[in-house]
Amino acid sequence: MKRIVTLSLMAITCLMMQAQEQNIRVLASSTGVFVPRPEITTDKKTKKTSAVWHSTNNDWIKDNCEAKNVTVVKDYQQLFPEVANMSLDDQPYMPMSWRLTAEGGETVMHCYFRMPADEVTHLWLTSEETCLVDFETGTQYRIRRTEPDTFRKHFSVKAKKGDVIDLKIFFPPLPESTKDVIVFGIPNWYLVGNKVSLIQQDKGGWTGHGFAYDSKPEFHQPRLLKAHLSEDKPYDKQNWNTWKVLTDAHLIKPVLDGTMAVWLTPEATYLAIACEQNWTREYWGFGWGNDKADVLLDDAGRQYKLREVQGVPQNEIFFMEGNAGDYIAYLKVFDPIPLDVKTFTYVVPESEPFNAWGANWKGSVLHNLSIDMLRANQHLFDYHPRVVVE
Repeated sequence: MKRIVTLSLMAITCLMMQAQEQNIRVLASSTGVFVPRPEITTDKKTKKTSAVWHSTNNDWIKDNCEAKNVTVVKDYQQLFPEVANMSLDDQPYMPMSWRLTAEGGETVMHCYFRMPADEVTHLWLTSEETCLVDFETGTQYRIRRTEPDTFRKHFSVKAKKGDVIDLKIFFPPLPESTKDVIVFGIPNWYLVGNKVSLIQQDKGGWTGHGFAYDSKPEFHQPRLLKAHLSEDKPYDKQNWNTWKVLTDAHLIKPVLDGTMAVWLTPEATYLAIACEQNWTREYWGFGWGNDKADVLLDDAGRQYKLREVQGVPQNEIFFMEGNAGDYIAYLKVFDPIPLDVKTFTYVVPESEPFNAWGANWKGSVLHNLSIDMLRANQHLFDYHPRVVVE
């Protein structure tokens, strides 16, 4: 009988937790800025670790406390799947993640903090400066309280190293019509005058920026014409006679060389780049799966790594055969970018030198590329068969 009662109580508890989660609407979410991990010290007797947080600039405030009854988040990697495959405890940087939600008739900013040690001191969350401002109307939604109570205080936290704690800031409810807010007064999460676009709910499902996710682009896949240009030998970067020859690239209408488009899907980010075919046989090279691969960076410093370039050899220079005057496109596949990201920087690292006419291994950096503008370019990359008049 006791076992049945216990199981019944567990079931009721699970149902209550599910009901609470269902009543939470996510308005915005971000993995956040990656910041340097503080120096860790270990007590020789207890083996407990401690750290002094380094990003507090409010030394004139003398109030201190220990945060009590801190919520420990068990599903952090489900909330932020982009970090699921990252070894967060081994790298020198840690994410300052956050979620803005509507729950219980209030607006709640959840500030997540992954414990770099068993105790962290000199943390700072918020004060009377903290508010949300409706970008369209200018209406200010001021802070009501925090959980745990750390308002206008430096504080310490004790928890297991590696635990993710949830520090909550409560505001008045936002109107359903609110599209963008500016967040003030949460410096350690780098929310000090930052504009945040809210997720809108409509008949088409959850959207951000007024856009839903894109469908995966379907590009014409090139085919292998020759395994080696002229010498049947293993691939040698310095011997172009061993390079593969491909043909039947994805053809598009003429656009400026270097024109780009982007598709955002839950699984990946697809970046298309337009190239002029200046010669009947022209060489190209793309690398991924190493530290020389292309990378996208958002304003928070998060990296989105190159997974592949569809239809071409990995980490090899190759020839693409076609007509001089063709306009072709290559489709690069990166880690998925969240819908709330508005711009990114595109970094192409410098590659290793190789022997070829006009060889260019220089890198490049393109700053502040607008995702909305690149999404608007998608139609430029529709397949356009070659038309020849003789």
